[in-house]
Amino acid sequence: MRKPFKILAKTSIALALACTPLLAEAMPTLYLYNWTDYMSPNIIKKFEEKYHCKVVQNYYNSLGEMSAKLEAGGDSQYDIVIPSNYYIKRMVDAGLLTKLDPKLIPNLKNLMPQFQNPEYDPHNTYSVPYQWGMTGIGYDSNKVNLPANTDGWALLFDPKLNEQYPFALLGGSGQDTIGAACAYLGYGFNCKGTADWMKAAKLIVATEKRHNFVGFMDGTPARHALTKGVIAAGIMFSGTISYDILKHPKKFGHIHYILPKSGAEIWVDNMCIPKNAPDKTLAYDFINFILSPKIGAELSNYNNYASPNAASATYLKPLLKTPYFLPGKEILARLKYLPQLAGKELTEYNQVWTEVRSQ
Repeated sequence: MRKPFKILAKTSIALALACTPLLAEAMPTLYLYNWTDYMSPNIIKKFEEKYHCKVVQNYYNSLGEMSAKLEAGGDSQYDIVIPSNYYIKRMVDAGLLTKLDPKLIPNLKNLMPQFQNPEYDPHNTYSVPYQWGMTGIGYDSNKVNLPANTDGWALLFDPKLNEQYPFALLGGSGQDTIGAACAYLGYGFNCKGTADWMKAAKLIVATEKRHNFVGFMDGTPARHALTKGVIAAGIMFSGTISYDILKHPKKFGHIHYILPKSGAEIWVDNMCIPKNAPDKTLAYDFINFILSPKIGAELSNYNNYASPNAASATYLKPLLKTPYFLPGKEILARLKYLPQLAGKELTEYNQVWTEVRSQ
């Protein structure tokens, strides 16, 4: 009688093993498409435990790369993407994003008032703020200095202020660098129109030809290059460079970060649901989860960028409550969103920037 039992047992085990992959495949999965190292692994673990799911992350290095992937069919592969504010309209016009149902995101109420109806996406129709910050200039005061009553962008565009030390400009789409040149020339950081762009481009090309210009760098590499002494000045994001300065005042006492009075950028990275996301229910759960007070704080405490979540303020690290991360009205007044470009206007801008990069 034992032999049939063994056969039955083996059969049962075989069936159980055969079913295991099916059970695994049945587990809900959130597919997150994000910037590299922009999400706390601990937050992912907490989300998986709360919603009995798993999260699969893929990464991109530029908004152009992300958008191209979605246009090639990725809008049906990912549940959440994290575009910056000036890319929202492009993605909406391309039919890549889902119109959000605010009833499914009750924690929207936690957003700071300035992010509840942003000019780049009125009423958060397609996007929900994830992290925010500013784009300005980091510089080494042992090598270059800014005279009183001199616009900050002069550190990059006026050769007389830096005749010998290496410096960089921001690459990518170029809108920050074009905006910086426009601000320096007096046209405003959020300048629009081919005429102003061409004048800014002419200044940038002249800047490229200076012997100490080292090239175009993304904000994060520029920050590393500055703190290691490779460059003396560059355009970079506020978060990590500000944290370096505040956390290690003795080590980085010679490093300064400024937002020029002629204008600088305020940016917001946002959570969006692609048009054909495979699990929109889980996507809404994820957005709402990130907007919860403690999770929102944990995200900023991990990334060292400002939180758009007013309810998270209590749980933020002390350094993230300083004016470097939460500036006052005077600083906020000089910050501008990059203009959202589409259609003919975007084509004209791309032609100008391509010409700059071809020099």
